[in-house]
Amino acid sequence: MIRTMTTATNTLGQLQHQIDLIGNNLANVSTHGYKASEAKFHELLYQQFQNDKTDEAPRQSPLGIRYGSGAMLGQAQVNWKVGGLQSTGRPLDFAFTAPKQYFNVIMPMDGGTRTVYTRQGNFYMSPIADNQVMLVNGDGYPVADQSGNPITFSDHVQSYTVKSNGILQLTHQNGSMEEITLGITTIERPNLMEHISSTYIGFPNNFAQLGIREEEVAINLQGEQRQMIGLENGALEGSNVNVQKEMTDLIGVQRSYQLNARTITLADQMLGLINNIR
Repeated sequence: MIRTMTTATNTLGQLQHQIDLIGNNLANVSTHGYKASEAKFHELLYQQFQNDKTDEAPRQSPLGIRYGSGAMLGQAQVNWKVGGLQSTGRPLDFAFTAPKQYFNVIMPMDGGTRTVYTRQGNFYMSPIADNQVMLVNGDGYPVADQSGNPITFSDHVQSYTVKSNGILQLTHQNGSMEEITLGITTIERPNLMEHISSTYIGFPNNFAQLGIREEEVAINLQGEQRQMIGLENGALEGSNVNVQKEMTDLIGVQRSYQLNARTITLADQMLGLINNIR
């Protein structure tokens, strides 16, 4: 009975993690650029008990009894499919139409800065000195160009247009044209990245210990590689969370949670009966 309770308790703790994932997905249904996560479970090790060594009768089933130890959350796999595009008509809204491509954003961290990646493309102009403005995202973080530097330009801009290869074309009030290359990175192995928030990912602090070079995980698109970029102006990428699927998964997890909780209750009742018999 104690083993039954232990097995059920192990599984209950892992099911709680899945409920947290589903809750986080549902909470970010309206978050632009958010990618849904899905829990993958693995079975824990089995133990073999040779409970009747004197039984020499021929049998087709394996000898002894195999006791399981429950299940565990193997990994939280992210769904990298492109979300639906929401037209805004705003000239500084950009949406990716290709998967695993990210804008480069400079985030302040512990007195310094680090480059993080996001698919959220709602950008704004933030005034700085000398009649210059800086291109920032919705959180006020500077948007980086292909060299990793903050994008700045004159505040006398009349219109904005982005080309499909990620080049921002500015038309000034005097009629002159200016082109700025947005920093865009393809994340080839996104599961190795750290999820900083619901919309930002970045390299983890212990990335060097993995024995993998950054170039194998993130490719800064330059030159001819920029032809692979898919961008649409005047739109934002919506979340790819499927509400119907998440609610169905939540019902299934709740039933599994209820079953394992009931298992603990029944094991406790059986232990009580044994004690009363004694």
